[in-house]
Amino acid sequence: MSQPREPLRRIVVAGGGQVGVLTAIGLRRALPTCEVVVIGIASGLAAFADRASTSLPFTNKLHDRLGIEEAQLVLSAGGSYRLATHYVGWGGKEQHGIMPYGGASDPALQTRFAQQWGGGPRNVSQDRPAGSIAEALVEAGRFAPPPPDADTPISEVEYALRWNPPAYRNLLVDHARRAGVTHVSGLIAAIQPDGRGGIASIAIEGQGTIEADLFVDCSGPDAILASAMPEFDVAPWSDISPIRRVLVAPPGQAMLELEDRISLLSEGWLCELAGRDGLQTMLAIDDAVSDDAARAALQAEPAAVLNLSPGRAREAWIGNVIAMGDAAVRCEPLGFLPLDLAHRQLHLLLEMLPGRQIVASERAEYNRRAGLMFDAARDLLAMHYAAPRARMVFPDAGVPGTVRTTLDQFERRGRLPFQEEAPLLKQEQLALLGALGFARGLSTREQHLSERDIAATQADFAARSQAAVAFAPPYAQWLTSVLRANPAQTG
Repeated sequence: MSQPREPLRRIVVAGGGQVGVLTAIGLRRALPTCEVVVIGIASGLAAFADRASTSLPFTNKLHDRLGIEEAQLVLSAGGSYRLATHYVGWGGKEQHGIMPYGGASDPALQTRFAQQWGGGPRNVSQDRPAGSIAEALVEAGRFAPPPPDADTPISEVEYALRWNPPAYRNLLVDHARRAGVTHVSGLIAAIQPDGRGGIASIAIEGQGTIEADLFVDCSGPDAILASAMPEFDVAPWSDISPIRRVLVAPPGQAMLELEDRISLLSEGWLCELAGRDGLQTMLAIDDAVSDDAARAALQAEPAAVLNLSPGRAREAWIGNVIAMGDAAVRCEPLGFLPLDLAHRQLHLLLEMLPGRQIVASERAEYNRRAGLMFDAARDLLAMHYAAPRARMVFPDAGVPGTVRTTLDQFERRGRLPFQEEAPLLKQEQLALLGALGFARGLSTREQHLSERDIAATQADFAARSQAAVAFAPPYAQWLTSVLRANPAQTG
């Protein structure tokens, strides 16, 4: 009869940023008898996952699992909502496109949209009809999170959250403290190997030595623990990702918007993230753009200039050390991917937690699935740089074979190949490609949809959109009322 394996007794998380603290919360909740220790080292300025003020809808589900209440994010961490990302200039200088979140879609509605608007030069303005309920809500400026226990006209609408990073981290620290996570301050002075390809202990300046069964490296791009492993290696993404610097503008005026904007300029891409504590603007450029041109495009003197060397760990789990977040993947914050990727890694780790004796096959399966996540994120970035106008702005950006196949299938047949561990739902990715200016083809089924079916679908969508807009309150008014009703909790 098989015996249960001995559980982990102590886990060390290296990194005191939001990725490290949330990882510690997840591990402590999953293993309540295990001691979890956070080493509070900083992760560096170019740790885009740790400095992120937003993610994708997957994060909402992870927060729910870990007991991080959405209401507290709104009240105590400057939380606000995004239903879609607005892409500007990727298919052509005047082209606009919307990528809403969620998987709700109808082939007949997509067919008429593809026939009449499609992408590229035809999809050149914001005068086209809304292609989703989320887009209709964005245009009307109306939304509130749908009640979880009732079926409403907006129940199918998914959303992402934004927050103030320091306030969000403080909220996580409070959760970690109440969960019994231990915090140790100090730099890592020495790393003692265990003789089996992992780490036996680490020495902390002024704190002594800490032994552990598992080490999770959330220390940022330097990957302090993982890079000490002889087998650790980074596969560069410099061939597909042309970005080498990200300039961050000082915070602008506070904004309550249901979309964020990513515009393609002649210098690079500009991300404008709405926030209750100020508009956040970032400009991402390659090495060819001068400092003067970058400042002119940013329209401000940058508050920070972050250097980037894109790439990903070939294996995120080596021995008993797991690289997480920026320690595993160094990529630009295009499409709000870095933190989403870290959260998906954390979810995978919680799904595959080892015992005290780590089994090689489990480690290999984690590395396989994490590698698929990393490569899917790389492909998503590459799709942006393969967009019609992006090829002129970034002519040297390579296109992986997997992306060429995806674009071929989208443009000829209106479909996407299956991809494991993708960061976006298939319908979200279809919407993204349209927003980037790629013209969508029609599948055989869609080609044979009758005008009656298409008209009926359009009428049904119009009715559902009208019902959603009528049901949802004005977003700014609703959020203001929530904050005023809870002044004691508002941070």
